[in-house]
Amino acid sequence: MTDRVEVRKTYKLFVGGAFPRSESGRTYEVFDAEGAFLANAAKASRKDARDAVLAARKGFAGWSRATAYNRGQVLYRIAEVMEGRRDQFIADVQAAEGLGDKKAPRLVDAAIDRWVWYAGWADKYAQVLGTANPVSGPYYNFSVPEPTGVVAIVAPQQSSLLGLVSVIAPVIATGNACVVIASTDRPCPAITLTEVLATSDVVGGVVNVLTGDPAEIMPWLASHADVNALDLTGITDPPLATELEIAAADTVKRVRRAAPDEDWHEPATLSRIRGFVETKTVWHPLGV
Repeated sequence: MTDRVEVRKTYKLFVGGAFPRSESGRTYEVFDAEGAFLANAAKASRKDARDAVLAARKGFAGWSRATAYNRGQVLYRIAEVMEGRRDQFIADVQAAEGLGDKKAPRLVDAAIDRWVWYAGWADKYAQVLGTANPVSGPYYNFSVPEPTGVVAIVAPQQSSLLGLVSVIAPVIATGNACVVIASTDRPCPAITLTEVLATSDVVGGVVNVLTGDPAEIMPWLASHADVNALDLTGITDPPLATELEIAAADTVKRVRRAAPDEDWHEPATLSRIRGFVETKTVWHPLGV
């Protein structure tokens, strides 16, 4: 009896709800925390980034019109599917981050719980961030938060799963769509997460995940006229962060600045929800 040959996984991008290869055909090697070879991941190009923006804009159209309650249900469904694949996520995180048998499960559980936390806020944040303004006159005046649009995100480089979830969940909970560049050196948990997203009722194009070098991809996203906001959390190079902020200013984008040392184990807050919504003020006459 011969030994069984291991089935090697082919790592691809996640764009528009599908799993394409990079249009450039390029890949790069991914290693575990000990330096052993894990897999080849697709190396996204600027053309892949443009395709992802098109998919995100298309996904945004339907996702932003969904009810807040429905979006919360979808986020909760992501947590359910992740719970079912918990062992695989633990193995991915252990390989990527070199964590032990106790720390890795706690980190995966924290990532699952973060989806649940934002799912709960999906139909509640508007009551906290919106208001009925006190005005003198025969009318009401309301301020209501609305999604910004398409958000380009650089995921944390070190926190391959918890940090990744912490930047995606608040963006889509409010009705935005996103293009995410996963951790360059630790992309495997992000790729497993895309398989969860593909089977969790998430509208195609709402979350698009690219693997590769942010320094190559982000300048094109920062200057792209159809990208409405940037989250530079995972940018570790200060000159690159400055370059991206300058590029974003040309097309008047919201920018969340780089924070490579953020502690993802801290409890979540509404800060990330607040950062990617716009406030619309509505005047409505009394008695109508």
